[in-house]
Amino acid sequence: MKRRIAILILASFSTFACSKEETKKSTESKAPEAATPVVVAERVKFKTNKGDFVIELNREKAPITVANFLEYVNKKQYDGTVFHRVMDSFMVQGGGFALEAGALVEKPTGKGIKNEAKNGLKNDIGAVAMARTGDPDSATAQFFVNVVNNDNLNSPQPDGHGYAVFGKVIEGMDVINKIKVTPTGMKPLTMLHPVTGEKITQPSSDVPTENIIIESATLVK
Repeated sequence: MKRRIAILILASFSTFACSKEETKKSTESKAPEAATPVVVAERVKFKTNKGDFVIELNREKAPITVANFLEYVNKKQYDGTVFHRVMDSFMVQGGGFALEAGALVEKPTGKGIKNEAKNGLKNDIGAVAMARTGDPDSATAQFFVNVVNNDNLNSPQPDGHGYAVFGKVIEGMDVINKIKVTPTGMKPLTMLHPVTGEKITQPSSDVPTENIIIESATLVK
């Protein structure tokens, strides 16, 4: 009888040990749950002679435009450029012209990019968008900050396109508001012919009478 009890106890212990070992193996073989990736928004700080402002980029909605913009930031394209077009009830535009011997001369750029104006982002106050010519896919380096809600710039325009928003001002909107009230007038701008690259100087309106200089544009964490 004692022998039977001993065998039963041994069998029970063996079953418990196996069950425990199987549970351990099951736990070890279970893959850990993947952590949800944290998306960190990309931001660019502009230092100007009127103060600093920061824009937050929206790569999710405007991947082509953001990649293009950051390429110019990393190449220091914007350093030393000016806000060459300022309209108090519209927008402030810059990133294309630099000072050369006191004159405002357009800087060379790469090719135009695909227009992403249909991404759902609106040209509202503080939104940052790409400037372009009548060709919808002609945006290169120049950008503008909306200082009012410009519904007329959103997609679709009569030609089926709009102006692609790719970010927004999240710090320093007071600096943009300083820039927008800068006195303006007619001043000569030296532009580059889009095909030949020839320099063409002609008077342009809404040019600030004092130079509003972008001293640097840097990617910040």
